[in-house]
Amino acid sequence: MVELAIHDLHVSVEEKEILKGLDLTIQSGERHALMGPNGNGKSTLLAAIMGNPKYTVTQGTITLDGKDILSMPVDQRSKAGLFLGMQYPPEISGVTNSDFLRSAINARREKPIGLFQFIKQMEGAISSLQMKSDLAHRFVNDGFSGGEKKRNEIVQMTMLKPSIAMLDEIDSGLDVDALRIVADAVMKSQEECDSGLIIVSHYARFLEYLKPTHAHILIDGQIVASGDATLVEKVDKEGYEWIEEEVGVQAKKEEKKQPVSLGACAVKQGV
Repeated sequence: MVELAIHDLHVSVEEKEILKGLDLTIQSGERHALMGPNGNGKSTLLAAIMGNPKYTVTQGTITLDGKDILSMPVDQRSKAGLFLGMQYPPEISGVTNSDFLRSAINARREKPIGLFQFIKQMEGAISSLQMKSDLAHRFVNDGFSGGEKKRNEIVQMTMLKPSIAMLDEIDSGLDVDALRIVADAVMKSQEECDSGLIIVSHYARFLEYLKPTHAHILIDGQIVASGDATLVEKVDKEGYEWIEEEVGVQAKKEEKKQPVSLGACAVKQGV
């Protein structure tokens, strides 16, 4: 059983506080849908967990099976079992998908993965996402469509077998058929690894495919409501006005997002 525990998390970006005392616990086999209006902290939470240096943790803790994640650089968080499927996957020209993934897998192993085993696993992942067979030899996301980039994130997730996977609007840019393909691949990967999932999405259909075990609404940097899959249905039908009135919080207005890449580590300060 793996457990990611977040307690009293405060996160700032350029001295502006975004998360304001957030608590959340995810365990193996669970699927947590994280919902809320744009600009209220969902992507900030995932980026802070993974260690994006733009996001400064000013208070609180994040632990993975009792280990302090905030003291680890990004690569150590990944090796510990965390994975982030990014909203804006970067292009890495000159590095093939096969070289990238084989290096990432070997960084987690005492003994390098055998070539035949690696090829078999990658062919299986590519097939499950219904991507072109030449994916292994293409540069990472170079010249990919938006939908191909998102599918490639799930290929990486399937190959790396994380204990906790976080998907940041991985469904945006996917057509109806691709939504089902990606959802099926995510579910299969989770079943094989018994991993925990955090899914940020605005699409009820995608969440319906993934059948979340838990659902949360994040407004103004805090989780203001939690429940099961019925909470997803309620938001799909009624939006967020009811929760703003019920809890007495006001959602932040969305600010234009910019694609970001991961760097060294989120820094815990002044605790």
